[in-house]
Amino acid sequence: MRKVVNKVIFFVNSLVAFALLMSYLLPYVSPQTFPLLSVLSLAVPILIVINVLFFLYWAILLKRKMLLSLIVLILGISHVSSLYKLRGKSSDEIDNTLSLLSFNVHAFNRFKWIDSEEIPKDISSLIRQENPDIFCAQEFYHNPDIDFSQYDYKYDHFHHKSQELALVIFSKYPFLNKGSLNFKKTANNVIFADILLPSDTIRVYNVHLQSHGISTKTNDLAKADSQKLFKRIQTSFKKQQSQAEQLIAHMKSSPYKNIVMGDFNNTAYSYIYDKIKSENLQDTFKEAGKGFGKTFNFELFPARIDFILVPDDTEVVAFKSFDLELSDHYPIFSRIKL
Repeated sequence: MRKVVNKVIFFVNSLVAFALLMSYLLPYVSPQTFPLLSVLSLAVPILIVINVLFFLYWAILLKRKMLLSLIVLILGISHVSSLYKLRGKSSDEIDNTLSLLSFNVHAFNRFKWIDSEEIPKDISSLIRQENPDIFCAQEFYHNPDIDFSQYDYKYDHFHHKSQELALVIFSKYPFLNKGSLNFKKTANNVIFADILLPSDTIRVYNVHLQSHGISTKTNDLAKADSQKLFKRIQTSFKKQQSQAEQLIAHMKSSPYKNIVMGDFNNTAYSYIYDKIKSENLQDTFKEAGKGFGKTFNFELFPARIDFILVPDDTEVVAFKSFDLELSDHYPIFSRIKL
């Protein structure tokens, strides 16, 4: 009986290992060419965890069978390190550094998604406490209780058709130029600002790529029509590719070093992320983060869909994410040396 059970378990193990192996192709397959495979990028964290569990299971019972998941995990070591970092990097060094913070503020809890009246004040307190040189906010909404008065420079752009939600770049340093990519037929967008630092000039992009419009709750997902759900995600991934291509074309015309930060609505295993990062950028979480680095409150797994990407020749001094229930996203912070 045990042999039969182990055969069934190993068969399931083989399917999951194959799925994870297929996911390694994601950065090379565009969503517009093969949208169904792109959906797999959302499941990569689960596939990694399951393969780790299978490896441990076989390591205890039948060591020779543990090789399947072990080999697949080793082949995708960069995927594993994108999910979890054992060691981070932290420094109290402030001189000659630039601090960055990105946060999808979810309209400051406008519709009471969180049972608290203090969210706008709590977010304001967080930003004052961390005091980043540059703060990029997504889904920004004018609320009388917010206070970001420590910033002398601000660029907001209300691309949403209601003219209520905006992307905003706050800065302690002056803007030389600013603008919006103005994506068509969507509330999502990218804005940018050329910022004059004491010793350099940089271009900062605040990104909010196409949203999927799916619930973060397991029960809601279970009740959803799976066919419609997959179709919606495939459509949003195709839009993300188009938006990413517009962003990359704009980045190529930049006369300055680029910093890209914000809500990608996609994971570090995706074609979208890989193409943007390939523009001579590095992921600050991979360089200095620790743990899962989750940025989105998704019940199924610790999702990391918000990023701070900085030039390859930049030293990443520190990175941290905040496990604070102030939005459906978690803020992320990084300090760099240009």
